[in-house]
Amino acid sequence: MSAEDLRRRRANVRANVRAVPGPCAHWNDEDADFIREVLDLVGDKWSVLIIGTLADRPIRYSDLADAIPGISQRMLTLTLKHLQRTGLVTRTSYPEVPPRVEYALTELGTSLLSTVLALAAWSAEHHTEIRRHQTEYDGTSTTEKHRPAWEPDDAGVGR
Repeated sequence: MSAEDLRRRRANVRANVRAVPGPCAHWNDEDADFIREVLDLVGDKWSVLIIGTLADRPIRYSDLADAIPGISQRMLTLTLKHLQRTGLVTRTSYPEVPPRVEYALTELGTSLLSTVLALAAWSAEHHTEIRRHQTEYDGTSTTEKHRPAWEPDDAGVGR
């Protein structure tokens, strides 16, 4: 394949993806971009944990921070703002002393809840297996990791 053919194929990735049967084949460029944007947001580890934590009831900011181990105040605030902007979470501020702010899932956020909880359950269920694969992969040589599947190894065997 010439360098020009390679450049042309790389420039037309979406058309190539749509030409191959599969789940991405029926989305146009605008839909594909939006799907990726939404998946970037809801697939983020903090978003998944926040949505899951808000499953049962509205929660105060400080209680949300306590319920999600390892999240910084900055990340909690940023993620909540992104979820609000997308319409998945509402923020209600009460004029009290001290001020009270609660976050809750919207109807749209609740519609995503089963998917998020299923992803979290899948992660927990396969935790040991995934860690085993990561350890095995980390133990392989750099050469082996970057060898194309069709290229034979030292013993003449392809992957």
